[in-house]
Amino acid sequence: MNSISTTPPLAADLISFIEGLPKAELHLHIEGTLEPELLFSLAQRNNVKLPYASVEELRAAYAFTDLQSFLDLYYAGAAVLQTEQDFYDMTMAYIVRSRADNVRHSEIFFDPQTHTERGIGIDVVFAGIARALREARDKYGFSSAMIMSFLRHLSEEDAFATLEEALPLRAQYRDLWIGIGLDSAERGNPPEKFARVFARCRELGFHLVAHAGEEGPPQYVEAALDVLHVERIDHGVRSEEDPALMKRLAQQRIPLTVCPLSNLKLCVVDDMRNHNLARMLHAGLAVTVNSDDPAYFGGYMNANFLAVAAALRLSRTELVMLARNAFEATFLPAAAKQQLLLELDGYCMAH
Repeated sequence: MNSISTTPPLAADLISFIEGLPKAELHLHIEGTLEPELLFSLAQRNNVKLPYASVEELRAAYAFTDLQSFLDLYYAGAAVLQTEQDFYDMTMAYIVRSRADNVRHSEIFFDPQTHTERGIGIDVVFAGIARALREARDKYGFSSAMIMSFLRHLSEEDAFATLEEALPLRAQYRDLWIGIGLDSAERGNPPEKFARVFARCRELGFHLVAHAGEEGPPQYVEAALDVLHVERIDHGVRSEEDPALMKRLAQQRIPLTVCPLSNLKLCVVDDMRNHNLARMLHAGLAVTVNSDDPAYFGGYMNANFLAVAAALRLSRTELVMLARNAFEATFLPAAAKQQLLLELDGYCMAH
């Protein structure tokens, strides 16, 4: 065969180092962890008719041209989630995969509106996800938090209604529900659209994050910071188009939760070797690596780290920097954060 490898393979010791590296995941949509096998299983359990004849046919449909083509399939797949047990099973499956990738802490997005508009009670969504996270914390010491996200293609009034519906559950889930996010279709849905509801969430003491600068322009990143007052930017890769914004992100150490395999799968980049993650890291930005919707985008945390390490020829020092940025960007209390950073330092000294 006359084929040329475009990216030299990683050395075995570097692969091993990456696989064992302690990690935090800060950009993960729990509904996006629904693997085709579990999706089919839940469809059978709940008598949901899928437009795909097999797991293989469904997986073959995971060829996206942009964010919207993915979202169409994503929302269709969510229809199989109907009971507390369904949400528990999905969340526990993600935890198993994460622990295998040495994820020590995960701050998980969930989209109640995806389910409440189908008639699923918001209490069912919370209960199933939280039961799995609490069980994993008690059994395995798996640290986690929940970030309730509003769907930006819906109205701000709808977001307010979701918030009011969720607030009576706050005391019950105070140990997990710490933040508010903004996701879904970015084009034509600027952060300003949600200024009032984010102001209310800020008054309530929630941590705030928002998707910006994935398909939307750098101005969306600025608006997320200045109008919504978010603490982290989810994605943010298009920030590079604005030098002044890049300087600000570096100076203020505003974390960017970058999702490399997602960017490739959704055609944000055409080739992983062209990804700007390394450039942003070298420019002093608090860049982190995350898996976004791993069931749809071809990989959980280790796969994302391995992909960027190979394509961008990252050194151990750079990989550790990415892991350290994520631990520092968590919403954990200072003592818990410090404990994870010490574990990272110990791993690096031993390897």
